[in-house]
Amino acid sequence: MKDMKEKIMQLIFLLAACASIFSVLLICFFLFANGIPTINEIGVFKFLLGRQWKPENNLYGILPMILGSIYVTAGALVIGVPTGILTAVYLSRFCSKRKYRLMKPAIDLLAGIPSVVYGFFGMVVLVPVLSQLFGGSGKSMATASLLLGIMILPTIIGVSESAMNAVPDSYYEGALALGASHERSVFFAVLPAARSGILAGVILGIGRVIGETMAVIMVAGNQARMPVGIFSGIRTMTANIVLEMGYATDLHRESLIATAVVLFVFILIINLSFSILTRKADQ
Repeated sequence: MKDMKEKIMQLIFLLAACASIFSVLLICFFLFANGIPTINEIGVFKFLLGRQWKPENNLYGILPMILGSIYVTAGALVIGVPTGILTAVYLSRFCSKRKYRLMKPAIDLLAGIPSVVYGFFGMVVLVPVLSQLFGGSGKSMATASLLLGIMILPTIIGVSESAMNAVPDSYYEGALALGASHERSVFFAVLPAARSGILAGVILGIGRVIGETMAVIMVAGNQARMPVGIFSGIRTMTANIVLEMGYATDLHRESLIATAVVLFVFILIINLSFSILTRKADQ
Protein backbone atom coordinates (compact mmCIF):
# COMPACT_ATOMS: atom_id res chain seq x y z
CA MET A 1 0.00 0.00 0.00
CA LYS A 2 2.83 2.36 0.87
CA ASP A 3 4.62 1.61 -2.41
CA MET A 4 1.41 2.29 -4.32
CA LYS A 5 1.01 5.71 -2.67
CA GLU A 6 4.62 6.59 -3.48
CA LYS A 7 4.17 5.61 -7.13
CA ILE A 8 0.98 7.66 -7.37
CA MET A 9 2.72 10.71 -5.91
CA GLN A 10 5.69 10.23 -8.26
CA LEU A 11 3.27 10.11 -11.18
CA ILE A 12 1.56 13.31 -10.01
CA PHE A 13 4.91 15.09 -9.67
CA LEU A 14 5.96 13.85 -13.11
CA LEU A 15 2.74 15.11 -14.68
CA ALA A 16 3.17 18.50 -13.02
CA ALA A 17 6.73 18.76 -14.35
CA CYS A 18 5.63 17.69 -17.82
CA ALA A 19 2.80 20.24 -17.77
CA SER A 20 5.30 23.00 -16.99
CA ILE A 21 7.62 21.91 -19.77
CA PHE A 22 4.72 21.56 -22.19
CA SER A 23 3.54 25.09 -21.37
CA VAL A 24 6.98 26.53 -22.13
CA LEU A 25 7.19 24.57 -25.39
CA LEU A 26 3.70 25.71 -26.38
CA ILE A 27 4.60 29.36 -25.78
CA CYS A 28 7.83 28.94 -27.76
CA PHE A 29 5.97 27.28 -30.64
CA PHE A 30 3.30 29.99 -30.80
CA LEU A 31 5.79 32.86 -30.66
CA PHE A 32 8.30 31.49 -33.13
CA ALA A 33 5.70 30.08 -35.53
CA ASN A 34 4.05 33.50 -35.81
CA GLY A 35 7.04 35.77 -35.29
CA ILE A 36 9.84 34.31 -37.41
CA PRO A 37 7.90 34.47 -40.74
CA THR A 38 7.04 38.11 -39.98
CA ILE A 39 10.67 38.98 -39.29
CA ASN A 40 11.66 37.33 -42.57
CA GLU A 41 8.91 39.22 -44.43
CA ILE A 42 9.95 42.60 -43.03
CA GLY A 43 13.66 41.78 -43.18
CA VAL A 44 15.82 40.84 -40.20
CA PHE A 45 17.98 43.96 -40.34
CA LYS A 46 15.07 46.28 -41.14
CA PHE A 47 13.14 44.88 -38.19
CA LEU A 48 15.92 44.73 -35.61
CA LEU A 49 17.93 47.79 -36.70
CA GLY A 50 15.18 49.96 -38.15
CA ARG A 51 14.86 53.32 -36.42
CA GLN A 52 11.27 54.09 -37.32
CA TRP A 53 8.10 52.47 -36.02
CA LYS A 54 5.26 53.77 -38.16
CA PRO A 55 2.71 51.02 -38.84
CA GLU A 56 0.60 53.39 -40.95
CA ASN A 57 3.57 53.65 -43.35
CA ASN A 58 4.54 49.96 -43.09
CA LEU A 59 7.72 50.85 -41.20
CA TYR A 60 8.41 48.32 -38.45
CA GLY A 61 11.79 49.05 -36.92
CA ILE A 62 12.10 48.11 -33.24
CA LEU A 63 15.62 49.40 -32.52
CA PRO A 64 14.21 52.33 -30.46
CA MET A 65 12.25 49.89 -28.30
CA ILE A 66 15.21 47.52 -27.93
CA LEU A 67 17.46 50.37 -26.79
CA GLY A 68 14.71 51.70 -24.56
CA SER A 69 14.40 48.32 -22.80
CA ILE A 70 18.18 48.01 -22.43
CA TYR A 71 18.68 51.55 -21.12
CA VAL A 72 15.82 51.33 -18.63
CA THR A 73 17.08 47.96 -17.40
CA ALA A 74 20.63 49.27 -17.01
CA GLY A 75 19.40 52.35 -15.15
CA ALA A 76 17.27 50.28 -12.80
CA LEU A 77 20.21 48.00 -12.04
CA VAL A 78 22.50 50.95 -11.31
CA ILE A 79 19.95 52.19 -8.78
CA GLY A 80 18.57 48.92 -7.40
CA VAL A 81 21.54 46.53 -7.23
CA PRO A 82 23.90 48.48 -4.91
CA THR A 83 21.01 49.61 -2.72
CA GLY A 84 19.53 46.11 -2.53
CA ILE A 85 22.81 44.30 -1.79
CA LEU A 86 23.88 46.82 0.86
CA THR A 87 20.45 46.63 2.48
CA ALA A 88 20.70 42.83 2.51
CA VAL A 89 24.16 43.07 4.12
CA TYR A 90 22.76 45.36 6.80
CA LEU A 91 19.78 43.10 7.54
CA SER A 92 21.91 39.96 7.64
CA ARG A 93 24.96 41.11 9.60
CA PHE A 94 24.48 44.56 11.13
CA CYS A 95 20.80 45.05 11.98
CA SER A 96 19.58 44.56 15.55
CA LYS A 97 16.66 42.21 16.14
CA ARG A 98 14.39 45.10 17.09
CA LYS A 99 15.09 47.03 13.91
CA TYR A 100 14.88 43.83 11.87
CA ARG A 101 11.32 43.20 13.07
CA LEU A 102 10.38 46.63 11.74
CA MET A 103 12.36 46.70 8.49
CA LYS A 104 11.80 43.18 7.18
CA PRO A 105 7.97 43.37 7.00
CA ALA A 106 8.23 46.78 5.32
CA ILE A 107 10.55 45.36 2.64
CA ASP A 108 8.31 42.33 2.17
CA LEU A 109 5.36 44.68 1.74
CA LEU A 110 7.11 46.30 -1.23
CA ALA A 111 7.04 42.94 -3.02
CA GLY A 112 3.26 42.72 -2.67
CA ILE A 113 2.42 46.13 -4.10
CA PRO A 114 0.84 45.82 -7.60
CA SER A 115 2.68 47.30 -10.56
CA VAL A 116 -0.13 49.74 -11.28
CA VAL A 117 0.24 51.19 -7.77
CA TYR A 118 3.95 51.68 -8.36
CA GLY A 119 3.08 53.34 -11.65
CA PHE A 120 0.58 55.64 -9.96
CA PHE A 121 3.21 56.57 -7.35
CA GLY A 122 5.69 57.32 -10.11
CA MET A 123 3.13 59.40 -12.02
CA VAL A 124 2.01 61.58 -9.09
CA VAL A 125 5.31 61.81 -7.17
CA LEU A 126 8.38 61.04 -9.28
CA VAL A 127 7.21 62.64 -12.53
CA PRO A 128 6.45 66.08 -10.99
CA VAL A 129 9.66 66.06 -8.94
CA LEU A 130 11.91 65.21 -11.87
CA SER A 131 10.01 67.68 -14.06
CA GLN A 132 10.75 70.49 -11.60
CA LEU A 133 14.39 69.48 -11.17
CA PHE A 134 15.35 68.81 -14.78
CA GLY A 135 12.57 70.32 -16.87
CA GLY A 136 10.41 68.65 -19.47
CA SER A 137 7.33 66.57 -18.79
CA GLY A 138 9.07 64.35 -16.23
CA LYS A 139 8.05 61.21 -18.09
CA SER A 140 11.42 59.89 -19.16
CA MET A 141 14.00 57.14 -19.12
CA ALA A 142 15.33 58.42 -15.78
CA THR A 143 11.89 58.28 -14.15
CA ALA A 144 11.27 54.75 -15.41
CA SER A 145 14.73 53.61 -14.26
CA LEU A 146 14.23 55.11 -10.79
CA LEU A 147 10.81 53.54 -10.39
CA LEU A 148 11.96 50.11 -11.60
CA GLY A 149 15.02 50.35 -9.36
CA ILE A 150 12.64 50.69 -6.42
CA MET A 151 10.46 47.82 -7.66
CA ILE A 152 13.33 45.30 -7.81
CA LEU A 153 14.59 46.06 -4.30
CA PRO A 154 12.47 43.39 -2.51
CA THR A 155 13.66 40.68 -4.91
CA ILE A 156 17.34 41.53 -4.62
CA ILE A 157 17.19 42.10 -0.86
CA GLY A 158 15.29 38.90 -0.13
CA VAL A 159 17.45 36.58 -2.22
CA SER A 160 20.74 38.22 -1.21
CA GLU A 161 19.88 38.13 2.49
CA SER A 162 18.96 34.45 2.29
CA ALA A 163 22.22 33.70 0.48
CA MET A 164 24.28 35.47 3.16
CA ASN A 165 22.38 33.80 5.99
CA ALA A 166 23.18 30.43 4.39
CA VAL A 167 26.94 31.05 4.53
CA PRO A 168 28.51 28.88 7.27
CA ASP A 169 29.59 30.78 10.38
CA SER A 170 33.08 29.33 9.98
CA TYR A 171 33.77 31.79 7.13
CA TYR A 172 33.03 34.76 9.36
CA GLU A 173 34.72 33.30 12.43
CA GLY A 174 37.82 32.36 10.43
CA ALA A 175 38.18 35.93 9.19
CA LEU A 176 37.85 37.23 12.75
CA ALA A 177 40.47 34.74 13.92
CA LEU A 178 42.88 36.14 11.33
CA GLY A 179 42.48 39.60 12.82
CA ALA A 180 39.88 41.10 10.48
CA SER A 181 37.29 43.52 11.82
CA HIS A 182 33.58 42.79 11.74
CA GLU A 183 33.10 44.89 8.61
CA ARG A 184 36.04 43.31 6.77
CA SER A 185 34.90 39.83 7.76
CA VAL A 186 31.47 40.50 6.29
CA PHE A 187 32.61 42.13 3.05
CA PHE A 188 35.64 39.93 2.34
CA ALA A 189 34.52 36.56 3.71
CA VAL A 190 30.72 36.31 3.89
CA LEU A 191 29.83 38.40 0.84
CA PRO A 192 32.09 36.54 -1.64
CA ALA A 193 30.83 33.21 -0.33
CA ALA A 194 27.25 34.27 -1.08
CA ARG A 195 27.99 35.60 -4.57
CA SER A 196 26.01 32.86 -6.37
CA GLY A 197 22.85 33.66 -4.42
CA ILE A 198 23.36 37.40 -4.82
CA LEU A 199 23.82 36.93 -8.56
CA ALA A 200 20.56 34.96 -8.63
CA GLY A 201 18.77 37.88 -7.01
CA VAL A 202 20.22 40.30 -9.56
CA ILE A 203 19.14 38.07 -12.46
CA LEU A 204 15.61 37.82 -11.04
CA GLY A 205 15.60 41.59 -10.77
CA ILE A 206 16.64 41.91 -14.41
CA GLY A 207 13.84 39.56 -15.40
CA ARG A 208 11.27 41.72 -13.61
CA VAL A 209 12.62 44.96 -15.07
CA ILE A 210 12.76 43.83 -18.67
CA GLY A 211 9.28 42.29 -18.43
CA GLU A 212 7.59 45.15 -16.56
CA THR A 213 4.85 46.89 -18.51
CA MET A 214 2.20 48.84 -16.61
CA ALA A 215 4.52 50.96 -14.44
CA VAL A 216 6.74 51.76 -17.43
CA ILE A 217 3.78 52.84 -19.56
CA MET A 218 2.70 55.31 -16.87
CA VAL A 219 6.07 57.08 -16.44
CA ALA A 220 8.29 56.52 -19.49
CA GLY A 221 6.59 58.80 -22.00
CA ASN A 222 5.90 56.03 -24.55
CA GLN A 223 7.57 57.77 -27.48
CA ALA A 224 8.58 55.36 -30.24
CA ARG A 225 11.81 57.13 -31.15
CA MET A 226 15.52 56.72 -30.64
CA PRO A 227 16.55 57.66 -27.08
CA VAL A 228 18.13 61.12 -27.06
CA GLY A 229 18.84 61.51 -23.33
CA ILE A 230 18.02 60.15 -19.92
CA PHE A 231 15.37 62.85 -19.42
CA SER A 232 13.59 62.19 -22.72
CA GLY A 233 10.63 59.91 -23.29
CA ILE A 234 11.15 56.36 -24.52
CA ARG A 235 9.18 53.22 -25.25
CA THR A 236 10.13 49.69 -24.24
CA MET A 237 9.30 46.49 -26.10
CA THR A 238 6.70 45.42 -23.56
CA ALA A 239 5.01 48.82 -23.63
CA ASN A 240 4.98 48.76 -27.43
CA ILE A 241 3.15 45.43 -27.46
CA VAL A 242 0.55 46.41 -24.86
CA LEU A 243 -0.17 49.86 -26.29
CA GLU A 244 -0.85 48.68 -29.85
CA MET A 245 -2.00 45.07 -29.68
CA GLY A 246 -5.60 46.08 -28.95
CA TYR A 247 -6.17 47.61 -32.37
CA ALA A 248 -3.39 46.07 -34.50
CA THR A 249 -4.30 43.94 -37.53
CA ASP A 250 -2.51 41.99 -40.26
CA LEU A 251 1.21 42.77 -40.53
CA HIS A 252 1.02 45.27 -37.68
CA ARG A 253 -0.24 42.57 -35.32
CA GLU A 254 2.29 40.05 -36.56
CA SER A 255 5.12 42.54 -36.05
CA LEU A 256 4.06 42.95 -32.41
CA ILE A 257 4.22 39.17 -31.99
CA ALA A 258 7.69 39.31 -33.58
CA THR A 259 8.61 41.93 -30.98
CA ALA A 260 7.54 39.44 -28.32
CA VAL A 261 9.89 36.90 -29.95
CA VAL A 262 12.80 39.32 -29.57
CA LEU A 263 11.83 39.94 -25.95
CA PHE A 264 11.63 36.19 -25.34
CA VAL A 265 15.11 35.74 -26.82
CA PHE A 266 16.37 38.45 -24.46
CA ILE A 267 15.01 36.49 -21.50
CA LEU A 268 16.61 33.27 -22.77
CA ILE A 269 19.98 35.03 -23.11
CA ILE A 270 19.68 36.39 -19.57
CA ASN A 271 18.88 32.95 -18.14
CA LEU A 272 21.71 31.33 -20.11
CA SER A 273 24.14 33.98 -18.92
CA PHE A 274 22.98 33.39 -15.35
CA SER A 275 23.65 29.65 -15.67
CA ILE A 276 27.15 30.28 -17.05
CA LEU A 277 28.02 32.89 -14.42
CA THR A 278 26.70 30.69 -11.62
CA ARG A 279 28.87 27.78 -12.73
CA LYS A 280 31.93 30.02 -12.87
CA ALA A 281 31.14 31.48 -9.45
CA ASP A 282 30.75 27.99 -7.96
CA GLN A 283 34.05 26.88 -9.47
